[in-house]
Amino acid sequence: MKNEYLKKLMATVEKRNPGEPEFHQAVMEVLETLEPVVEKHPEYIKSGVLEMIVEPERVIKFRVPWVNDDGEVVVNRGYRVQFNSAIGPYKGGLRFHPSVYEGIIKFLGFEQIFKNSLTTLPIGGGKGGSDFDPKGKSDGEVMRFCQSFMTELCRHIGADTDVPAGDIGVGGREIGYMFGQYKRIRNEFTGVLTGKGLTYGGSLARKEATGYGLCYYTEEMLKANGKSFKGTTVVISGSGNVAIYACEKATQLGGKVVTVSDSNGYVYDPDGIDLNAVKEIKEVKRGRIKDYLNYRPGAKYVEGGVVWEVKCDIALPCATQNEINETSAKLLAENGCYAVAEGANMPSTPEAINVYFANKMLYGPAKAANAGGVATSALEMSQNSMRYSWTFEEVDAKLQGIMKDIFKQCDDASKEYGMAGNYMAGANIAGFLKVANSMLAYGVC
Repeated sequence: MKNEYLKKLMATVEKRNPGEPEFHQAVMEVLETLEPVVEKHPEYIKSGVLEMIVEPERVIKFRVPWVNDDGEVVVNRGYRVQFNSAIGPYKGGLRFHPSVYEGIIKFLGFEQIFKNSLTTLPIGGGKGGSDFDPKGKSDGEVMRFCQSFMTELCRHIGADTDVPAGDIGVGGREIGYMFGQYKRIRNEFTGVLTGKGLTYGGSLARKEATGYGLCYYTEEMLKANGKSFKGTTVVISGSGNVAIYACEKATQLGGKVVTVSDSNGYVYDPDGIDLNAVKEIKEVKRGRIKDYLNYRPGAKYVEGGVVWEVKCDIALPCATQNEINETSAKLLAENGCYAVAEGANMPSTPEAINVYFANKMLYGPAKAANAGGVATSALEMSQNSMRYSWTFEEVDAKLQGIMKDIFKQCDDASKEYGMAGNYMAGANIAGFLKVANSMLAYGVC
C-alpha cells in the first residue's frame, strides 16, 4: 500500500483493535484496492468516510447462561456487531462455533458491508454469534442456549433495524428456537430472522442460495474468460449447506465434483461425489464425512488431509476462513487449477491470493461469489414484508439475475480503475462506492 493516508488509517485500525488479525486482514484487503478510488475522489478523505466505515456503529457483547442436560450452568459469550447501516438495516448471520470472538465477528461484519452492497438490495452490514458449539449437544441443550441468547439479542434487533440469519453452526433448528423466543418475548410476528422454516415465513431456495449463487457467479466469471463448468473437475471443501448445494449446482452445470470434507479430513471420489449420500450423512444423521465410504466403498478418505492437493480445474472453498494458505494455493496452481471462487468467508490468505494472481488464475472473492445467501435472505425479508411467497423458480431466477449483476459490477469496476480481471479489487470498489456515497449524503453521523 503506497497511499500515505490509507497507510495511516490502517495503522490506526491495528492500534485500536489489537489481537484481531482476521479483522486487520479484511480491512487491509479493502484499503489496498481502494488506492485508485481515493486518489480520484479526495472527497472521501475530506469527509472522513473511510475513518467511519472501518469503525462499527455498535458492538454488543453479552453473557449467555444456560443449563445443560446434567443440570449444570454453562456460560458462553454472545456478540452482535452492527457495522454499517448506510444503505439499510444491518444484515448478516449468526455463527455458533468455539473459534468465535470479537475479532472474528468484526471481520465478518466488515466484509458483510460490501457483500450486501453488491447485491443492490437495501441491506447494511452486521454479524453476530457465540463461542457456543452445537456439535454433540442435545436438542434440549441447543434450545436452552438459543433461548438464552435471544433473550438478550431481541432488544437490539428488529425487522427494520437488524435482521440476523444463520452461519456456521446455525441452521434451521437454531433459527427456529431463536425465532420462537423472539416472538414470545416481543409478542410480534415479523421477519426479524431469515433462514426460517417454510411453515413460518421462510423462503424457498434459501437453503440452496449460497451454493447455487457461488456457481452462478463462477459460471459468469468463466464465461467472461471463454470457459465454463462443462467437462471440468471441481474440488469443494466443506460438507455443510454451502458445499452441498455448490456441489449440486456445479454438477448441474456440467462439472464433476470429486471432493468434500469436514474438520477431520476429506473424501475423494473419482467417479463424482454422490450428493444423496452426503446429504444423508450431514443433513439427516449429522455424521462425519468419513462415513461416505459406507455408501461408496471405492472412494478414498484422507484423514487430516486438505482437498487442495487433488488435481482439478476449479476450486470452490466452502468451509471456513483462511483454509487455503500459500502452500495450498501453489499446489492448486501446480495441478492445473485455473479458477478459484469462494463460498466461505475469506477462505484464502493474502499469500494465497498473491499466488492466484501470479499464476493468472481467475479469482472470485467471497464478498462477491458467496453473496447469494444474503441476497436471498433479503428476498425473504421482502416476502415477509408483503405477507407473500414466491415459488422456488421465481426466487432462483431472481438469485441468478443478482449474481450475474454482481459479476458485472466487479468486472466493470476493475476495468474503470485500471485493474481489468482483478475481480477482488472490482468487488471492493463497487461495494464501497454505493456505501460511501450514501454516507456522504448523511454528513457526519
